[in-house]
Amino acid sequence: MNTINPVCWFDINVSNLERAKKFYEIVFDIKLTDLPIEWGKQSTFPFENNGTNATGALVEKENYVAHENNTVVYFTSNDCITEENRVEKAGGKIIKFKAPIGEFGFVSILQDTEGNTIGLHSKE
Repeated sequence: MNTINPVCWFDINVSNLERAKKFYEIVFDIKLTDLPIEWGKQSTFPFENNGTNATGALVEKENYVAHENNTVVYFTSNDCITEENRVEKAGGKIIKFKAPIGEFGFVSILQDTEGNTIGLHSKE
């Protein structure tokens, strides 16, 4: 059994990216960085590549309605397909199969048995 914390990334879904950026930058006294627009409207929290802390992004969603489950936590994977192959057997479902995210690798989006959305991230 692996004992390393697998959490590596999170998305906080928002309806207005600029308004949300301002909130987080003021509250935490930080500067968020916009990602390439072809990935959608997103701004990342400060991070060091391969650093020890998990980081994430504010992600603007069209027609977004705030609710209690608006944050997606991403879990580290050697290859997203490995965990994808276990999802249905465990009672969940795959929302988005493994897809490339440029130089950062790949992601998959899953739904757990309680209706929570979670993500997988792999370099391969």
